[in-house]
Amino acid sequence: MLWYAWVFLVIAIIAAILGFGGIAAASAGIAKICFIVFLVLFLISLLAGRRRAL
Repeated sequence: MLWYAWVFLVIAIIAAILGFGGIAAASAGIAKICFIVFLVLFLISLLAGRRRAL
């Protein structure tokens, strides 16, 4: 999941450099969503692992 966030971030940066504003904005938005989903899943798995250890 984090890999997809990085890929879309790189696509957004390249598109912004080349002047494709719409594609850059869309890719940056997707990267943000992927990162937030990754962060939520990471926190859930961290808490689940901690609960199991107790």
